[in-house]
Amino acid sequence: MGLLAGACRGAGDQNCATPSTLPVPRFVSLKFAEVNARKGPGEDYDIQWVWHGKGLPVKVIAETSDWRKVQAADGSVAWVNKRLVDGRRFALRNAPTAATLRAEPRDDAKLVAWLQPHAIALLDRCEKGWCRLKASGVKGWVRQEDVWGGGPPPVCRPRPK
Repeated sequence: MGLLAGACRGAGDQNCATPSTLPVPRFVSLKFAEVNARKGPGEDYDIQWVWHGKGLPVKVIAETSDWRKVQAADGSVAWVNKRLVDGRRFALRNAPTAATLRAEPRDDAKLVAWLQPHAIALLDRCEKGWCRLKASGVKGWVRQEDVWGGGPPPVCRPRPK
């Protein structure tokens, strides 16, 4: 079982020589309400804790063919089975205060809602330092640095066949 990390860092002219053929690092989300965080890449490794939070964004920092080493917003690192993560991107307000959601990606745009501390929202896209989120039927833009999980998706070419 080979461990690969950092094989592709998002440059469009690089191949992603990872088991998933996806770039590392990259953001994913937890697929289920409860996900076991293990000490190593396999079910024979101890469970360190259980994450509670479907949609919680985590960053893949290494992978094997069946396991993903992920980092949470608080810096904790654990291994999860690839079946337990989803490629859909979410963002987390990881700060003790609310962030403003704006109608447009500008500081002077109309305020549409507040993203409360520890709130998770579906991430539509990020561009020019802003991310478009959707939560509870409300859509709006938040500064990229105000959420964990933001930023443009990494891009790379598929491995040659």
